[in-house]
Amino acid sequence: MNKHRLCAVRTLPHRARTRLARPPRLPRDAGMSTAEYAIGTVAAAGLAAVLYQVVTSDTVSSALRGLVERALDAPL
Repeated sequence: MNKHRLCAVRTLPHRARTRLARPPRLPRDAGMSTAEYAIGTVAAAGLAAVLYQVVTSDTVSSALRGLVERALDAPL
């Protein structure tokens, strides 16, 4: 290390010296990659398809229809 640079580093405040002494940090991996987005999209589409099948089934459809009819026929 250059003698002049060493003297200059010693005269810096502690925070600046530690920044010079440490190697730079690598950026953290924040967020999803394209493959993770694709897997998430396929999973969401699969869940939507299952929910659609459940809601449009005869059992659930008649239960929902009965619930709405009872709510509309309720006395005020």
